[in-house]
Amino acid sequence: MNPSASSSEAHGPIAELVARARAAQRIYETWSQAQVDMAVTAAGWAIIEPARNRELAELAVADTGVGNVEDKVRKNHRKTFGLLRDLQGARSVGVIAEDPARGIVEIARPVGVVCAITPSTNPGATPANKIINALKGRNAVIVAPSPKGWSTAARLIEFIHQQFDRIGAPRDLVQLLPAPVNKQSTAELMRLCDLVVATGSQANVRAAYASGTPAFGVGAGNVAGIVDETADTEAAADRIVRSKTFDNATSCSSENSLVVVDAVRARLLAALKDRGAVMLGEAQKATLQQLMWPGGKLSPAVIGQSARAIAERAAEVDGANRAAWQAIAEADPRILMVAEDGVGHDHPFSGEKLSPVLAVYAARDFAQAASIVERIYGYEGAGHSVGLHSAVPERALELGLTLPVSRVIVDQAHCIATGGSFDNGLPFSLSMGCGTWGRNNFSDNMNYRHYLNITRVSRPIAEQVPSEEQIFGAFFAQHGAH
Repeated sequence: MNPSASSSEAHGPIAELVARARAAQRIYETWSQAQVDMAVTAAGWAIIEPARNRELAELAVADTGVGNVEDKVRKNHRKTFGLLRDLQGARSVGVIAEDPARGIVEIARPVGVVCAITPSTNPGATPANKIINALKGRNAVIVAPSPKGWSTAARLIEFIHQQFDRIGAPRDLVQLLPAPVNKQSTAELMRLCDLVVATGSQANVRAAYASGTPAFGVGAGNVAGIVDETADTEAAADRIVRSKTFDNATSCSSENSLVVVDAVRARLLAALKDRGAVMLGEAQKATLQQLMWPGGKLSPAVIGQSARAIAERAAEVDGANRAAWQAIAEADPRILMVAEDGVGHDHPFSGEKLSPVLAVYAARDFAQAASIVERIYGYEGAGHSVGLHSAVPERALELGLTLPVSRVIVDQAHCIATGGSFDNGLPFSLSMGCGTWGRNNFSDNMNYRHYLNITRVSRPIAEQVPSEEQIFGAFFAQHGAH
């Protein structure tokens, strides 16, 4: 338990919230694995049931103005269903592993009360994911949502409480930070809880790490994808469009840049055009840049909007090119593309855009493509992941050995694949660690094991002492024993 939670200074509504969570967690801690798994399933059904799922998706779009309903319905279902699959049969109560040869027994223990910080881009799916993982570890959880996502999180938790009533689980296991959510109340919650799990802005992540409470936070997104000279350009275009358009590119795993080897550039751009992507001219690129970064900071007005909506906004502000923008909008584009060759603050298209806007870089060969991606990640997005469309398996290993990334996603729709998929082996998650490259303390997809303490029982075994020859033999043979 966090010592701050029992201090005499812990008073007020947030402290009361945490106290209720602790009382519920003490009850829940006594539950069996079968009972815990029932609570996990109940929380999953709360969001997966079709009518509730659609209500949450519609509420999320209505309140945040970000993304689109149908994709949020799919995300709520797929991410939650996949997580439940991952958790099925996983041991999180009592003894979870035994190694007689080493004399080690591992026992799963709860962390206590989890503070789950969640973003407005996924106000239903992300809280559900964190709640389910926390419950798997016999923890209580208090959600601190983005203010725009508060009503969606509130409705989700109402649904969870309804399901808890069916199985006899304490409602206070899952609670919500009261509205209006602000920095002060979130900071107090972080201080009083036992573990902070933060997804969202880098400001929120930094606050989590600085809270004094153990924390997991995720790095910035700014995914780049490489299309090399061996790629199937038609298949690559299918994957890229599927990824980049999903939920209007609100995911941190959506491609923000493509680096295309010259030998296939024309074919790939043609394939993307056939699928609704539009390459803008230089004048249009300048207008779009002004629209998206009016003061050097990404405008909320474009985040999570469709390509058509962004083109319509551009038509309103670009009188000289209004007719061209209107023609683009009327064609109902799926992606707006710009040619880019620079990286850094003076080239904002090289950063994260959270919209169906894609920067396209040219490379003479694979080596230069990898170098361009490294430059991009030197500016933003280090640690997250890179996409690769290639028929050369060794190139994925090369990227994994050289680039500052925690994942190399090969021949897949990047935003679908990164957070786990039914056709890859990554755990289903909406929180992707970015390692020390992304200023994080973990580099895997966050999963239920991050919500556990592990106690290890160590028993004596037969002594195993190696000889000096076994340890130093190779060193002495090469360099001598001096």
